[in-house]
Amino acid sequence: MILTLKKGTTQKGIEQICHKITKLGFSFHISKGKERTIIGVVGENAIAKREIFESFFVVDSITPISKPYKLVSREFKKENTVIKVKKVKIGGKKIVVIAGPCSIETEKRLLEIAGIVQKAGAVILRGGAFKPRTSPYSFQGLGEKGLEYLAKASRITGLPVVTEARDTSQLELISRYSDIIQIGARNMQNFDLLKEAGKIKKPILLKRGMSAKIEEFLMSAEYILSRGNNDVILCERGIRTFEDSTRFTLDLSSVPLIKRLSHLPIIVDPSHGTGRRELILPMSMAAIASGADGLMIEVHSRPEEALSDGFQSLLPKDFRRLMKEMRGIVKVFKRSI
Repeated sequence: MILTLKKGTTQKGIEQICHKITKLGFSFHISKGKERTIIGVVGENAIAKREIFESFFVVDSITPISKPYKLVSREFKKENTVIKVKKVKIGGKKIVVIAGPCSIETEKRLLEIAGIVQKAGAVILRGGAFKPRTSPYSFQGLGEKGLEYLAKASRITGLPVVTEARDTSQLELISRYSDIIQIGARNMQNFDLLKEAGKIKKPILLKRGMSAKIEEFLMSAEYILSRGNNDVILCERGIRTFEDSTRFTLDLSSVPLIKRLSHLPIIVDPSHGTGRRELILPMSMAAIASGADGLMIEVHSRPEEALSDGFQSLLPKDFRRLMKEMRGIVKVFKRSI
């Protein structure tokens, strides 16, 4: 349930409420708005203790949360969450573009691509150092050496970086090099990984599982928030359906729906969502129209030589075209890039 405190409640008043919540065996999460503070009380049958909290003078109102995901819900927080990564804000008026190769292959190639996407207007660099692959014979990534290359590219370009963690053992290592930690589609319901990610003081980019329902997606985000990490970026990357003319079915209806259900920012990955280079530009435009807070685009200077996902990576000239066309369409929706 949500406790909305009266305007002007002091820090001492907030602490008294939180002490009582803890004493009753529940956990709490505080969200401070411009005028009021709200406290989310989380625990089984917390609503049964409603009368206890009604007796506190500083409590203005109590609202039950009907959704199974409490902290993620729009009921818990009305305002959009905006996540700051260095100078980049995700979830605000600006459309954030994350771009780079699927896999980090060599230092030279990564630095080349990083320079290309930065010049074109991307504000975050992506690149996989540990690659979860369907086939055990496919390229699995460079590991820590790849992370070192990624950190170097960040220092040279000034771009924040995002890379994927496959299991709990990699979180500490990756957090030393990366500004954002990605949890991929195959790990969306790796609950041990989600719990540990909730303890990391880094933003988490959570991708929707390839067969996950919206509620399951948001429940996975709830795992992270429930452990104390409120900086979660959701990513729609397509789901598996009967259709096989595209790699996945890019479910853009999830974007406005999640915007209604949750306060968390959501971006779209049209590269994985379609698996077809020629569809990335139109689906990027559609993602912006649907209300997405950003895009995640795979770019490679020589996709025919890429060690993974070259077939869905944009050439530099095509990425520059995408950025140019986006600058025109975002104005229609009173946003910028």
